[in-house]
Amino acid sequence: MSLLEVITKASAESQSLYFPSEYPIVLDPDSIFPNLKPKLDDPNPISAAIPLNGWQISQTDSEFIELGKKFTTKLKKKLKNPVKFDRAEFLGMVNAFLEKIRDKVGVSIGVVDSSNEGYTLVLVEKVGEYMGKDVAGLVLEACVVSEVWELVGTLIANGLVSSSCYKDLVAKIVAKRRTELVCMCLRHASDLGSSELVMILKYFLSPTKDAYDSIVEVRKEWESQALLAAEKASDRSLSGKKLGMAKEAAVLLMVAYDGFSSAELCLHYLLVSKNVDEVILSSAVSKLSGKEMVNLLRYLGKWLKKYERFPQAGPCHKASTTLGLKACDWVPKFEDVLKCTGVVLDENYSALVLHPEFHEELRSINKVVGSLTLEARLCCSVANVADKLKAEV
Repeated sequence: MSLLEVITKASAESQSLYFPSEYPIVLDPDSIFPNLKPKLDDPNPISAAIPLNGWQISQTDSEFIELGKKFTTKLKKKLKNPVKFDRAEFLGMVNAFLEKIRDKVGVSIGVVDSSNEGYTLVLVEKVGEYMGKDVAGLVLEACVVSEVWELVGTLIANGLVSSSCYKDLVAKIVAKRRTELVCMCLRHASDLGSSELVMILKYFLSPTKDAYDSIVEVRKEWESQALLAAEKASDRSLSGKKLGMAKEAAVLLMVAYDGFSSAELCLHYLLVSKNVDEVILSSAVSKLSGKEMVNLLRYLGKWLKKYERFPQAGPCHKASTTLGLKACDWVPKFEDVLKCTGVVLDENYSALVLHPEFHEELRSINKVVGSLTLEARLCCSVANVADKLKAEV
């Protein structure tokens, strides 16, 4: 057996074995470190490791762990027969578990009707971080089985979904055509792998008919933000700085919205996401079909033409917090577009050149890039002159 085969076999076996963590939550260090004392009376100060005594977690952490174990055992039994495990029973179990955590932490969640499904979402937002990754992963699994999609979104948005869960999650929400959750994964997932990105790219670059309704809902969100920006830009009650910010945001969102299809608007999140590694993206792009590659090049070409036509459009992140224009955080910058274009061309240059169906899009991109390059050279020349004049003055 070769070394590669030994490593592959060991990796497969390690992935198939799962043992729950003895400490599945983030422990409180303030109650642990002060009690740690050297095991030896006269420890060697230059020793690489010094044995310690006094390891003991806090009473609160112990109670959290015990709560999680009991809840996990009960939920696993219920999931063995999902047909008899309905939505109401599942939410009742989650509420009871989170309420116990709330009482131990002493967190106030305000006046919320416990009979409302929104109550569970508020509990997750307030005390979800105390669940532990194992419990959160099991709750996520139950959410998908029971199709409690609102709770799935809350778990994603609050960073409670571990990276190991995303491969299975992305496959399931793509199959269920939950476009809003796919976009949330792009915004909040900490470490998307190549297989997840391939599924997401294919979903948006060659959308099926049954995904149309959910994709259009994302478009409505962008449209709503663009209209709100236009209203803010014409609002005379705003002060000078805020009015100027509103006008910049209106231009930016107009550029991001006009001329893009509903599925292309979803791709904006992919370009902006800081959680998508360039190497992983390159690997994902290489697995696209010819038609999907053409659609991706066409999308990137639209962005390049937009920035050529509207050079004044630029990042406007302050508008997100100041004016409530959240979409401003998810408009790809010129650098984002160039980076993705570079990844696509570097990874597939030979195929793009050899196949005629790509030539039209390549010529279009080359024309825009040439124009932008010429403009950049002129700007550099003007900047150099300005610097020399400043030096002389």
